[in-house]
Amino acid sequence: MIKRLWIVPVLALLLVPAMAQAQFRQGDWELTLSGSGSNGPDFDGTSFNVGGSLGYFLTDEFEVALRQSIGFTDIGVSGDLNGSTRVAVDYNFNLGQWVPYIGANIGYVYGDAVNDTFEAAPEAGVKYFVNNTTFIFLSVEYQFFFDTDDSDDLSDNFSDGQFLYGLGIGFKF
Repeated sequence: MIKRLWIVPVLALLLVPAMAQAQFRQGDWELTLSGSGSNGPDFDGTSFNVGGSLGYFLTDEFEVALRQSIGFTDIGVSGDLNGSTRVAVDYNFNLGQWVPYIGANIGYVYGDAVNDTFEAAPEAGVKYFVNNTTFIFLSVEYQFFFDTDDSDDLSDNFSDGQFLYGLGIGFKF
């Protein structure tokens, strides 16, 4: 049994080159896609959201990205279409297959069921590379709005914000 334990470290060393190749480099581009949907128990309405982003790596760690999301619902309403367009800056921690990141974004939220307003958000997430160019990501951000109709106090706007969660697929090219 003990004589076979050498296999574990040897296999781990074989994985190191594969993990190192998954890292981002200056000049890389990143495309992400995500989506979700739901409907009522009687299939009498639907709700769906799609999102995507295009990012560019200024350095091996710093990325700037343009993000777009669109949502539609006709559950309880005649049909509302909402969207948001955001610009983000993220710092990526290149750890091989796992790439956690932190950052912030600023943009505009608009649509039928929301007050059209600017927003800002701190954000964080993690990317897990399944091969050298494809990854699965999990993200979270806390959007707060600059809607001056409700309050002139920034702290009220921050406390009236919303969390956004994302799960999707991404591609490095």
